[in-house]
Amino acid sequence: MRKYLIAGLLVWIPLVITGWVLKLLIDLMDQSLLLLPEKFQTEAWLGFHVPGMGVFLTVAIVLLTGVIAANFFGKKLLHWWDQVLQRIPIVRSIYTGVKQISDILFSADGKAFRKVVLVRYPHHDTWTVALLTGEPQHEVTDYLGHDYYAVFIPTTPNITAGFFLLVKKSEVHPLNMSVDDALKYIISMGVAEPLRPNHRNGAEMKTSGTDPNPKP
Repeated sequence: MRKYLIAGLLVWIPLVITGWVLKLLIDLMDQSLLLLPEKFQTEAWLGFHVPGMGVFLTVAIVLLTGVIAANFFGKKLLHWWDQVLQRIPIVRSIYTGVKQISDILFSADGKAFRKVVLVRYPHHDTWTVALLTGEPQHEVTDYLGHDYYAVFIPTTPNITAGFFLLVKKSEVHPLNMSVDDALKYIISMGVAEPLRPNHRNGAEMKTSGTDPNPKP
């Protein structure tokens, strides 16, 4: 009985949580429909609300904002808007911090969380998987020099929390696994260990029916 109960939970828990998260995201994006006049909302011309219609409007708004921000006049407008927000006392502290983080994470030339490494933590005889975030600059290097990397160590199973450390470059060992694989590895507490890149390619070729080592 216990065996079948656990098997059923393993099927339903991921499905329920996935559906719950998707519903939250869709409901959040549906709030963008409130920007439209009432006569253009689904309740007016269909008589009922259609879940998910806000997704298309949200994507369209984001794309339009990106088009505007990418040209010369758009950049000037955004720069002016940044200056305005940074002069508002409370808004300035929130907006500046969030903008700096988003620029680092999502900018095309950003290098944050692009590399998975292995570091010693929490003491010299143990190791953990971490994400390379960059190299110290300015005042930090006055004390430590330039022989350090900045790394982020996510916690298990909540990877949104973690520890920021400055580690000697000689103690940082790069791994070939992707960031997605590393996060899955951390969340699963080491159960879902990713394959080596060459083993992964071989498994994909076997699955597709192709021999990875064809005979001449």
